[in-house]
Amino acid sequence: MKSSRSPIFALADTYISESAALSPIGASFLGITEYDDKLDDFSLAGWHKKAEHVRGTLEKLAALNPIDDVDRIAKAVMLERLESEMALLDSGERQLSAAVISSPVVSIRQVFEVMPAQTPREIKVITARLNKVGEAHKSWLSALDALSQEGKTPARRQIEGIANQLDSFSKGSYSGLATRFDPEKQNPQLHEAARAADASAGETADWLRNTFLARTQDLDAVGVARFALWASHYTGAKLDLRATYEWGMADLAQINERMWRVARTLLPEAKTLREVADALEIDPKYQIKGTEALLNKLKEFTAKTTEEMDGIHFDIDERIKFCDVKIAPEGSAAAPYYISPSEDLTRPGTTWFSTQGKNTFSWWRLPSMWFHEAVPGHHLQSAIAIIQQESLSRFQRTEAWTSGYGEGWALYAERLMDELGGYDDPATELGFLAAQAWRAARVVLDIGLHLGYENYEGQVWDAQSAVDLMMSHVLLDEGFAKSEVERYLGIPGQAISYKVGERVWMRAREDAKARLDAEFSLKKFHSFALKLGPMGLDPFEAELSQWSGN
Repeated sequence: MKSSRSPIFALADTYISESAALSPIGASFLGITEYDDKLDDFSLAGWHKKAEHVRGTLEKLAALNPIDDVDRIAKAVMLERLESEMALLDSGERQLSAAVISSPVVSIRQVFEVMPAQTPREIKVITARLNKVGEAHKSWLSALDALSQEGKTPARRQIEGIANQLDSFSKGSYSGLATRFDPEKQNPQLHEAARAADASAGETADWLRNTFLARTQDLDAVGVARFALWASHYTGAKLDLRATYEWGMADLAQINERMWRVARTLLPEAKTLREVADALEIDPKYQIKGTEALLNKLKEFTAKTTEEMDGIHFDIDERIKFCDVKIAPEGSAAAPYYISPSEDLTRPGTTWFSTQGKNTFSWWRLPSMWFHEAVPGHHLQSAIAIIQQESLSRFQRTEAWTSGYGEGWALYAERLMDELGGYDDPATELGFLAAQAWRAARVVLDIGLHLGYENYEGQVWDAQSAVDLMMSHVLLDEGFAKSEVERYLGIPGQAISYKVGERVWMRAREDAKARLDAEFSLKKFHSFALKLGPMGLDPFEAELSQWSGN
């Protein structure tokens, strides 16, 4: 994966290699196996090493001059992303960040899902890493303890949620993993290490509840300054937060109007959108029974969509046509998610579905979700970037992803499929619209909850009013709605990135159409934009404004 194209590309290579040593978990997700027997140091000392690495790289990058336009973009992208990360590290925001959907606890458990487990050597490596779970948990707790001595703690709601998640992990999550890797139990050390990891999860949950929880703060909202820092990091754009909030409110209202038009074709007598959603949930026409049946249907759906898109709206490289579908580990958040392929493509891109303990599933929402997560959404976007070995630096291919660019594309993909007739009956169309409303509501709630804005009734947003909105206007069930609101409260600035990013993608496309007129090609637009690679939304829109149409 090394590149000698230019000093800037070489520095990008070096940064990724050095980052892998500092973050073995991150290395595993990239497919770098050299550190698979280790886990990250989540202590403040560990974070200090990472901060010094970013700072030193920025100093080296500043001294390098681009040799051409490809180099210019590579430097600009790396500079913007590393400066954003440095701001989070210097402010202590990165070290303090803890949420149910993204915490060291999640990363430690999730990384085992991407490790190869076929050979005796691979099982030995997994065993070694399992034996380090307790140490990794303790390193994170030491950081929480030290930060709390400075009066800095995460919100109580997030720590309670993480403790509950750890409870779930402690009840055999790691042991189940070991059994899956070694069903005949031929490697007793593997199973012993897994049981120790289960026990560590339980001990960590106990410490959070019994020792740490009393130090945490009741307040969920982070305020304007902290929110703006995170919003800039997730979007790579300078935003007027009040104007963005008002736009989100208007967008949600507009989407709800179309939802009603579709809902009346499904259940004319309905008094609320919730009634229609509840009816669809129990409609046998849309029910799937059993996880195997669900996995098979999602795999078939992904393959069919890939075939239909290829050669018409996208040119899909043979190496990345396959996108896998798996069941997410127990304790995962409710929403589906995607993990990119490894750098060398030996591990395919994979979508993950969280069953939330259910065994019967309703299909009407899932097409839009899988357009988002798989094809033409995250899988195409991530996999296309990874294979641009000559035109994108290693940093661009693996570390430059921003939520605004990435989630914006995935939401654009859902909308594109609406334009192409991808929702083949009113129920799946309503599922798409509910997903659109979901992301518009995220803009409203992410900003509204953290900045203390007023809701539709003139009251300041709180967790319960946010859950109520997600159930009535977005059609989520109560459990999913609570999971979502918990997520927004724990990851300020991230939830706005979907709709904000989609708006930039749509605006860039429409601008190109207007400029190029008859010369505009949708397939060429997709190809150019995705091969440009991930970056912040502001520079991304600027680059697309210069596209010649070729």
